[in-house]
Amino acid sequence: MAAGVAHEIRNPLTTVKGFLQLGLQNKDFESYSQIFELMIDEINRVNAIITEFLDIAKKKPNKLEEHNLNQIINTFYPLLETRALKEDKLIIRELNEIPNLIIDQNEIRQLLLNMVSNSLDAMDVRKIVKIHTYIEDDKIVMSINDEGTGIPPEIIERISTPFVTSKENGTGLGLAICYAIAKRNNATIDFTTSDNGTNFNIRFNR
Repeated sequence: MAAGVAHEIRNPLTTVKGFLQLGLQNKDFESYSQIFELMIDEINRVNAIITEFLDIAKKKPNKLEEHNLNQIINTFYPLLETRALKEDKLIIRELNEIPNLIIDQNEIRQLLLNMVSNSLDAMDVRKIVKIHTYIEDDKIVMSINDEGTGIPPEIIERISTPFVTSKENGTGLGLAICYAIAKRNNATIDFTTSDNGTNFNIRFNR
């Protein structure tokens, strides 16, 4: 149903965007170019939200293969570090030896990006996000710990619900996507939070 609704919404949006792009090329509308560009940006934002919504609705991962979480983290780390350094924050890795898992690499990258982005958003400058991997109770755990202000008490019970967010400009889909990805990749998510920071644990079944 989600895919059908998304398709019906995207069709008219594509038409509107196409005419706006034509308008940008028409000299008669040159004085409206900034308005057209803003409208196109907003249409792109709607499309991005629809894509995120579909990520929640998916039932199966795209490509399950044998991968190592440490390798995924190390490969993706430069991208995460670039944002952190721009904001005068730090990401450190504590990666222990762990066996491979049957997972969707691209989905785990998305989960990692969403989780670390949330952690960075929650922190002031010169604070640290720690990515930690280890084995506990026959599960492989990827832990993401930040030194932020914690999750507001009023949304803790609904943290995995789509469109629930404490961010002024957030969609409330980032964590909902993470929970959906974890479920599709045979994992669960739990967390602890306080005024001193939040720790998310993604626990993969072996």
